[in-house]
Amino acid sequence: MKKIYFNQPCLPFEEWDEKGSQDNRKENDEAPVSDLRIDSKDAELDSETRNHLHYISFASGSSGNSCYVGNREGGIIIDAGIRADEIEETLKKHGVNMKKVRGLLLTHDHSDHVRFSYNLLRNNRHMSLFCTPRVLNGLLRRHSISKRIKEYHTPIFKEIPFKVAGMEITAFDVPHDGSDNMGFSIEYEAHKFVLATDIGSISDRARHYMSRANYLVIEANYDSDMLRLGRYPEYLKARIRAANGHLDNKDTARFLQEIINPSLRYIFLCHLSKDNNTPAKALETVREALRERGVTIGHAEETLTDRQRDVQLMALPRFDPTRWFVFR
Repeated sequence: MKKIYFNQPCLPFEEWDEKGSQDNRKENDEAPVSDLRIDSKDAELDSETRNHLHYISFASGSSGNSCYVGNREGGIIIDAGIRADEIEETLKKHGVNMKKVRGLLLTHDHSDHVRFSYNLLRNNRHMSLFCTPRVLNGLLRRHSISKRIKEYHTPIFKEIPFKVAGMEITAFDVPHDGSDNMGFSIEYEAHKFVLATDIGSISDRARHYMSRANYLVIEANYDSDMLRLGRYPEYLKARIRAANGHLDNKDTARFLQEIINPSLRYIFLCHLSKDNNTPAKALETVREALRERGVTIGHAEETLTDRQRDVQLMALPRFDPTRWFVFR
């Protein structure tokens, strides 16, 4: 069993002290905002939608990962594990001009997250590449990617916030076996969007950011029984189960059961294994854990359930884009 940090008792959802939850969030360990002003075009955002956060997942899984976060007038892409033209065509379909996409963020240097990074940047030369120096070095060391990708690089560092497209972004450490793996906390107006994919266990810092999310993308990679009985060799099973490997459904469900609160409105389960998991298993494991807290759960794909349930839940598709989410 992996080590997961549980610091609070699991009160029934309806007994959550909303004022107390807000007080608990005002901790003094946040790093100061970086003086580096990466973006100065915030005034271009449409006044009617500038308070809304937009999100779409293009694909999620070991075959490729990528998503967009921002406003239709400006935003960022996280990871480029699928073809650049697929990303561009999907954004165009939803009315996003690539000229308004300010940059590409990388979570780590594994192929399913970086495979098409240079292609995307080369097609869109106005974009910057945001990652730590160690991720960039790992990307160049592990993969046959042009060294010219360094021309696009703007270095970032964990726990030091920076601004892009009107959003304040903080990278934080996550346990995984890539180079300098990180999740991202993205704040825009009153919204807090947090992504933690490819995470082997819940560290204190990962918990710190994920417990404050309004919209959370979190890994539910495998079902423990399917992995145990499956065809993978033992060394690979051990790597997946390791504290710097991947989260299984039960680990994710237990963690969500603990942090659930009225501010957490959407949960997206990501990076589901093709061989050792199914969307139905991942969703039911999480639903069961949340129901024990008295939480009512909707399906995030259904647009009419937003205000009728405590939280919206979805397993991100492996190959297909989701609908376009507008968080209001």
